[in-house]
Amino acid sequence: MTVARQPTLQTARLVLRPFTRADAPAVQCLARDRDIAANTLSIPHPYPDGAADAWIRTHPKAFTAGKSVTFAIVLPDDTLCGSIGLGLVPEFQHAELGYWIGKPFWGKGYCTEAGHAVISYGFETLGLHRIQATHYADNPASGRVTQKLGMIYEGCRRQHTLKWGEFKDIKLCGFLKGDGDRSSQ
Repeated sequence: MTVARQPTLQTARLVLRPFTRADAPAVQCLARDRDIAANTLSIPHPYPDGAADAWIRTHPKAFTAGKSVTFAIVLPDDTLCGSIGLGLVPEFQHAELGYWIGKPFWGKGYCTEAGHAVISYGFETLGLHRIQATHYADNPASGRVTQKLGMIYEGCRRQHTLKWGEFKDIKLCGFLKGDGDRSSQ
C-alpha cells in the first residue's frame, strides 16, 4: 500500500487532486452549509473560521503515514465541488470511503463519478481488499451513491452515532476486490 506521492485522478467531467491551502476559502464556503454538516460525521456546524485550512494541512502527513488519502473534487476550471477520500487500514487492506459534495453541486452525479475513480485507485494502486462506506439512515441521497457505486448493503448499526444530541442509525455498504467489475457502472 505504499505510494510515494498522492496522484491526481481524471474522470470524464472531474479532476480529483490533492487539496492545497488555496482551496481553504472554497472549502470554508461549502462546508459551512448546515445541510452538509447534518449529513456527515466530521463536519461541525457552525463551521469555525480557519477550520478548512487546518483540515487541509493534515492531508499530506496522513497520506505519507498511510492513514488516508483525500481528494478535492474539482471541475476542469478548478471550481471546487467537494471532497472524497479513503480512510485506510493497511494492516487489514481495507478502507472507508467518505465524501461530501457542496450543495450547489448536488444532483449532478459528481460524487458517483468521483467514487468510481477513487475505488479503482484503492483496489488497483493501493492493493486494497475491501472498501466500505457508511451513511446516516436518514440520508437516502448518500445511500443512492453507494448503490450506484455497486456497493452491497451489509446492515444497519442502530443508534450508532450521536449527532447533535440525537442517536442516529447508520447503514453499512461495502464490497470486496473480487466482487465484480465496477468500471462500467
